[in-house]
Amino acid sequence: MRTILFRTSVVGMLAASAFYAQTASAPPRYTVTDLGLVGGPPAQPFVIKNNGLISEAVAVSDNVWHAMLWFRGRQIDLAKTSGLGGPSSGAFGVNEWGQAVGEAETSATDANGEDFCGFGDQRVCLPFIWQNGLMKALPLLKDAHGLAGANGAANAINVLGQVAGVAENTTADSTCPTYDPISLQYQKFQFKPVLWDNGKIRELPTVGGDPDGIVFNINDRGQAVGGSGTCAAFQINGSLTYLYGVHAALWQNGAVTDLGNLGGAGLGQQNLALNLNNWGQVVGGSGTPDGLFHGFLWNRATGIQDLGTVGNDIASVALAINDRGDISGISFDANFNPRAYLRPAGGKMVDLNSLIPADSPLFLFDACSINLLGEIIGIAVDGAGEFHGYLATPRTGFGDGWGVLDAAPSPLRFDHARQVLRQRLHLDTLGVRPNAAH
Repeated sequence: MRTILFRTSVVGMLAASAFYAQTASAPPRYTVTDLGLVGGPPAQPFVIKNNGLISEAVAVSDNVWHAMLWFRGRQIDLAKTSGLGGPSSGAFGVNEWGQAVGEAETSATDANGEDFCGFGDQRVCLPFIWQNGLMKALPLLKDAHGLAGANGAANAINVLGQVAGVAENTTADSTCPTYDPISLQYQKFQFKPVLWDNGKIRELPTVGGDPDGIVFNINDRGQAVGGSGTCAAFQINGSLTYLYGVHAALWQNGAVTDLGNLGGAGLGQQNLALNLNNWGQVVGGSGTPDGLFHGFLWNRATGIQDLGTVGNDIASVALAINDRGDISGISFDANFNPRAYLRPAGGKMVDLNSLIPADSPLFLFDACSINLLGEIIGIAVDGAGEFHGYLATPRTGFGDGWGVLDAAPSPLRFDHARQVLRQRLHLDTLGVRPNAAH
């Protein structure tokens, strides 16, 4: 069954690639579907599959988030169908079979005061797989004495049912910051990149023996990407983890490859591989020599390549790549205002807001996943600065009312919303460069 399914997906991929290659020279125009209010971080849509399935985390109250799936206008609350006993959860990944993975709190308080999930309430956080209407916890790492770490998270699942993510061990991590009584977000133990296959957990190596690491994504060939480094404060405006990424990493057949960087090695300049396609092309973000960061594209033949930014922006991150090589992500102007972008395979990075109707009630500030059909999901804000999930669908014919390619970063009506956005996501802190005068 697995072999047949993979071959079928490859045939579909090649057929779709041939069809869309006819218009690859110019980016398509998009219509936008509002997926509804999602609330603040960590709420957002995370992944869209080729069949349109979307995994997400949605705020159901001010301090509670639920793992959900969205499909053709219908939303399934995975926490309501079955949960792990705690209030909050998030679905970070899903495959074409409808198997979803993520993290979910239990009813138990973490004995060490950790907030591994990042929901702000110090409950035990477990990786889960949801299938056939049931949510099941995945196993955690055990030490030589058989003692298991307390927490973990599942970040992605491929078509073969292989799950990738992170799990805590029982070794105290000297690189972690001290307890923060304001945010209540705290990490004490090392956390390692892991894979789950047939329900069994396997720890993966980090680059150079780094104490910490995370797998963010896995493709249908079993190649996985992420980062390794040290422990940090919770990355509320980044990866939603406690990882400070020193090395962007690729794992294949149990071995790890350091993907290199774009020349930056300063404070705040992380190197993370965030996504990959079935051809082994990898995207992510890396520090640059000017003290900032850019999105990158890596493949085995050419190594790491700087993708630059939209227009005159100063920083960017590449969040997703499909099997055609189209890349989507987020670009920042000099004031660290964010905007979603699309980079068609081999083409130019374009503000995604210039490809949607100019009178859209939503401003698209990131593009976190793109499927083979060119459908894009991410987070948008309305005029009041409220967070929405969105689905951008390519259409034929340009029609009237669209923006101009490489238009100004935002219409004036969104200026207040973008200010609210920067404050809520602490984006202003991204602009503090190493050795900058204060």
